[in-house]
Amino acid sequence: MLFKPIPNELFVSSSCHSDVLDGGAHFLQHHHMNHEYRKLVALGVTLCLAGCNTPPPPQPVAAPVTGIQSEIRVPRLFSDNMVLQQGTNAPVWGWAEDGTLVTVKFRDEVVNVRAQNGKWTAQLHNLKAGGPDTLTISSANTLVFTNVLVGEVWLAGGQSNMEFPLRQSFEAADDIASAANPMIHLLKVPHARLNEPTNDISGKWTECTPATVPGISAVAYYFARELQAKLHVPIGIIESDWGGTPAEAWMDYNTLNANPHWESEIIKEWTVQESLYQERLNAFENQRRQARENNTEFTNRAPTKPWRPAELYNGMIAPLVSYAIRGALWYQGESNAGSAERSEQYHELFPGLISDWRSLWGEGNFPFLLVQLAPYMDIQKQPGPSAWASLREAQLDSTKLLPNVGMAVITDVGMEHNIHPTKKKPVGERLALAARAIAYHEPIEYSGPIYKSMRVEGSHIVVTFDHLGGGLEPHDGDLTGFAIAGPDEKFHWALARIDAMNNVIVYCPEVQDPVAVRFGWANYPVVNLWNKAGLPASPFRTDNFAN
Repeated sequence: MLFKPIPNELFVSSSCHSDVLDGGAHFLQHHHMNHEYRKLVALGVTLCLAGCNTPPPPQPVAAPVTGIQSEIRVPRLFSDNMVLQQGTNAPVWGWAEDGTLVTVKFRDEVVNVRAQNGKWTAQLHNLKAGGPDTLTISSANTLVFTNVLVGEVWLAGGQSNMEFPLRQSFEAADDIASAANPMIHLLKVPHARLNEPTNDISGKWTECTPATVPGISAVAYYFARELQAKLHVPIGIIESDWGGTPAEAWMDYNTLNANPHWESEIIKEWTVQESLYQERLNAFENQRRQARENNTEFTNRAPTKPWRPAELYNGMIAPLVSYAIRGALWYQGESNAGSAERSEQYHELFPGLISDWRSLWGEGNFPFLLVQLAPYMDIQKQPGPSAWASLREAQLDSTKLLPNVGMAVITDVGMEHNIHPTKKKPVGERLALAARAIAYHEPIEYSGPIYKSMRVEGSHIVVTFDHLGGGLEPHDGDLTGFAIAGPDEKFHWALARIDAMNNVIVYCPEVQDPVAVRFGWANYPVVNLWNKAGLPASPFRTDNFAN
């Protein structure tokens, strides 16, 4: 059957307005048309009515973020069990092809970023302490990290006394057995000597358990345990240390090279030492080859390779830079105390290291907490010069030169013939005290007595102190470790007592015209001045004599 075209007035718009519908019904009732027309009109009205009963279309939504997707990688610094720093913008970064869209999800936050110059960085904002949670990073592939905590992250650096493991620490067996704590996570950075900065490490985060903690820094562990018990938030420790290393190996090369003194005394001196090392190494290898050819015993030890400036920064600090931290712990200095010249150099070098790290991280003057060198070597019978005392002075001076620098004094835990004193618990706990005061602003005493001023009164010198901690007191008998000098700059052991004003009065019958006082100025200081907060006084001197 053929149908004629439907008149235009019979079409109904998709809006199905009621007046149009009414018009269509009126048309059917009052217009004369043939049977075919009537059927078509009826069909059109029916369809229109059906359309009017359908739900309205959904409201438009924002289009999903789209872009190139490629395989993404992240540094192994990001792993299961990681701890992210609370209360700040915590960067998460990695690598991908330029233009790649990367989605980072943590808790309720979703961050989309694009890779530029082969790298991408996302910021997680104002994280709150807690967990465990899951961190997901996705593009063409998806990376999922579990048991992620948010809390306080501290970097622990230095040489062998920081690296000294818990299993070798004094009476550590019970501490290891009870070490299980899901609120403390640990990352030990593997040793790496590199000529250029790297962007990755091979370590990974672990949860603190009796199985994982024995090889961890004892100082860092006791610090973390004490801090977690006081703050009740997760603690993350990133341990990056290596025994026998000088401070300049942990600093950025550009920082060292920009300082004329360090460029001459450190970088050029290393070039000389490296050349001598190569000569000794060649001689050693020739001797060993000859012994092998002659089938004779060879017991000579290989020469020690000198530490290249910046090589440990390149391999063990550079890949950590940008990871959000609260602050740093530092136990080092023995390798810079080998001579009077090297100890004197540390007065400038050590504050330079602190400033270098702070500048690289870009987090402002974050707390930097150091351990003053412990007593070591034979006890001196008479007062005299000491490279180790000079280095302790450099450490003390850093707390005055720079903001947010704290120091743990450990004159009570040294060992005369062991450069690695085994009592690490008080060291870590005193660092935790300093952290609570400096980083977390608790109103507590965190330091032993610190020299403030002196004045001469006749044949006596009156010494005043900061950090009295409720008052000064001697431990175990009369005060020891004080020496006094006259105009001849020759020091004599002195008598000392604490007066009613918490000053120390120093005098010696052999010195009637005193000009200077020293306290604990020795490789192995024998001292016993404390405050009533239970903390020992730092060694000091009031003079600037050459010896």
